[in-house]
Amino acid sequence: MRRVLTITTLALVTSGCIHAQATPAADTYLQRAERLLRSTPLIDGHNDLPWAIRESKTAPKDVEAYDLRTTTPGHTDLARLRSGMLGGQFWSVYIPGDTSIARQGYAKVQLEQIDIARRVFAKYPERFEPVTTAAGFRAAFAAGKIGSAMGMEGGHAIENSLGALRAFYDLGARYMTLTHNQTLDWADAAAGPARHGGLTPFGKEVVREMNRLGMLVDLSHTSPAVMSNALDVTEAPVIYSHSNARALADHVRNVPDSILARLPRNGGVVMVTFVPGFISQELIDWNRVPAAQRPTNRTAPRATLSQVADHIDHIRKVAGVDHVGIGGDFDGIDDVILGLEDVSTYPRLFAELMRRGWSDADLRKLAGENVLRAFTEAERVSARLRASRPPSTGTIEQLDGPTRNTSNPQQD
Repeated sequence: MRRVLTITTLALVTSGCIHAQATPAADTYLQRAERLLRSTPLIDGHNDLPWAIRESKTAPKDVEAYDLRTTTPGHTDLARLRSGMLGGQFWSVYIPGDTSIARQGYAKVQLEQIDIARRVFAKYPERFEPVTTAAGFRAAFAAGKIGSAMGMEGGHAIENSLGALRAFYDLGARYMTLTHNQTLDWADAAAGPARHGGLTPFGKEVVREMNRLGMLVDLSHTSPAVMSNALDVTEAPVIYSHSNARALADHVRNVPDSILARLPRNGGVVMVTFVPGFISQELIDWNRVPAAQRPTNRTAPRATLSQVADHIDHIRKVAGVDHVGIGGDFDGIDDVILGLEDVSTYPRLFAELMRRGWSDADLRKLAGENVLRAFTEAERVSARLRASRPPSTGTIEQLDGPTRNTSNPQQD
């Protein structure tokens, strides 16, 4: 009988997920992955759909026009979410830290992005369930819906105000990435100048207040010194909503092994992302060469699904299986991983890890149990801290001195 390769199998072959595997074996891994994701929630740490809607070329900011019931121009829509078996999502309510957004007002634009996200949840109640707790994620999954929380990407949005931080928490934000690509008045960004040597005293107070609130401290985009300072200060687990292993891809956005080794004590989770330039060392090296000096007979290297699995394996090796998750960054990237082109493709990654010998128990941790454990612990810490201390009234002027308060991230 002639074997016919399915579209899924062809994609797996192309991505490097299987190596001369016969179709039945490949299908067995994929079917096993799908069975697992039907019974445990796959919770992704970072999807930029709200920004994609804001920046839509045809109807910017128009939630009604950006119809997820159709095939969208980006990486995310309802049909592909169903195929990808997503069980929960931290939707990034990202705002850039650049000067054009500063002129509009960071807090104002942040409120607009939260509004877009909440309107998306309201438009598709049959698929999205707004959640603000770990238990909420589990309940939404049990009801067949995608638990949907919001994560802020960049502490510039609070404009050096702990009151603003609390207000965003009350609106539903459940993590905040301390920086985006610009160094703040109180924290150094990985891609920005190291002005502070990590967190300033006010930056440490931001972390403490996030602990008191129960808001996850997200260390993606921060400098290693900020990562280290935050781990020194925090009483709750941290997350990296979308980062990879620097030992495999030497990019400033990735996490050094010295930090990975500290995660078991903290309980934190690195949610591996699908950004090609953070995955492939070959692509990083290519991008470091000026365009005029690149070979004219070659195209840029493509990052592959197999390389994503390598990062997951490395983080498991250094930090442990309890400290790794998934944070795709779909709709926040222009180029995609070969084999992980949109939100429909998650099962392929789990099938590849199964091929590498991962157990179902460990894959459940990767899928969502690790981040839910971290979130649950952050909630427990919050309950204790709220009972022992009031909201912080600290200001950047008091803690860092009057020259630090410019409310404008340092531009590169």
